[in-house]
Amino acid sequence: MTDSIHVFDDRLLDLINAYLEENRNPDTPVTHFLSPQELRSRLRLEIGRQGCRLDDLYGFIEEYLRFSVRTGHRQYFNQLWAGFTLPGFLGEVITALSNTSMYTHEVAPVATVLEKELIRKMGGLAGFENPEGLFLTGGSHGNLQAMQIARHRIFPQIKTQGYDSMGKLSAFVSREAHYSFEKAANVLGVGEENVIKINTDEAGRMLPEDLEERIEACLDSGRIPFFVGVTAGTTVKGAFDPCRRIVSIARRHGLWLHVDGSLGGSALLSPLHRGLLEGVEDADSMIWNAHKLMGLPLICSVFLLREPGWLEGTNSVGGTDYIFHEEAYGRADLGPLSLQCGRRVDALKLWLSWMYYGDAGYAERIERLFRLTEHAEDVVQRSPQLELMAPRSSVTLCFRHLGFSTPDPDAFNLKLREEMARRGCCLINYARVNNRVALRLVAAHPELSRDDVETFFQNLLSTAESLAPGNA
Repeated sequence: MTDSIHVFDDRLLDLINAYLEENRNPDTPVTHFLSPQELRSRLRLEIGRQGCRLDDLYGFIEEYLRFSVRTGHRQYFNQLWAGFTLPGFLGEVITALSNTSMYTHEVAPVATVLEKELIRKMGGLAGFENPEGLFLTGGSHGNLQAMQIARHRIFPQIKTQGYDSMGKLSAFVSREAHYSFEKAANVLGVGEENVIKINTDEAGRMLPEDLEERIEACLDSGRIPFFVGVTAGTTVKGAFDPCRRIVSIARRHGLWLHVDGSLGGSALLSPLHRGLLEGVEDADSMIWNAHKLMGLPLICSVFLLREPGWLEGTNSVGGTDYIFHEEAYGRADLGPLSLQCGRRVDALKLWLSWMYYGDAGYAERIERLFRLTEHAEDVVQRSPQLELMAPRSSVTLCFRHLGFSTPDPDAFNLKLREEMARRGCCLINYARVNNRVALRLVAAHPELSRDDVETFFQNLLSTAESLAPGNA
């Protein structure tokens, strides 16, 4: 057995092409559903002392692909990301092939230049005149980084002196905001209970009036408001908080304003929908997940700052001359800006994809996904068996089946979702809206079409009919 494999052989290329062709076949199951116990019994999980042959590796890869969820299938509606794009895949392959880290220009000369250029372009789309930023490991990481910078701004001494110097801080997000804000508060010592949830309207948008009242209440009680998180595309309802109005409140009280655009940041690519983020140009920071509506392979998340200097001021430490040699390359190294040391090259796949599709291609995609969600909403509203659970805001739709007058519609919809997964015809998630189970359809697949949406609802209604009382 050789120490390394130096070339791709035909078997691997055939396997990749066959997998992609199967994804495009509507008869291919989205998933071969197995319980954890069944899966363990089917897979060959022994790792031997002596290693194995290359043929054995390919055999396991085939098993892995067979029993993994086909997130590239056009009936995969389960999460806020989906699909496959060739430029993104090529970027992942070349990233692994070149195998470098993003901390210095010396070891990643092209990658660091590409990352800085993408930060400039994306920050410009957000309206930031002199942006700074980094690719991070996801939206949750971006929300943590923003809250850390906000804490550093109000209590910079914490960086060196620790928590004894910190007062009682309060952060504010909507009730529909992502749970990562509470995790960030945990990590930073702010405390989950000090993340104050602001009420929302029916569509899931933060109510600025309630935010103002809660900030005033914190000030009256001796707390220190320091951070507000605006959500541009909530996880369940796809709602966009009114950023412009919230910015004025944050400025009046001196709060750091961060936009969680993990889902909705890509709306900036569309002339028709960028108005959903009106006011983002006055935010202090923003996270934008290109692996969602831009269709990049996971992970591809970009953290943006309106003004430079905050990342290095918050994250840099001394004693790093063994790795960072600024005298050689000026301020070309990205490591001093990052909480991480080793950091994967995620910029290349986005660069290649943007080169391939261009601004116009991405604008068309975003607008098509919005239109398809609108079409799905129309299907729900026209069907006597379906019920819309929340107003549509962007690319997610919350609805449910009425359940043929069954005594427990929640249980029926959970069973309906599980049966569709068991049959492999589609995968869709659920959430609770007003304490009732809602099925959540996400239009994120780059190649999603009107026919795919129609197929989904046909499968859903026929599966529901098979579960109706007297048929099940």
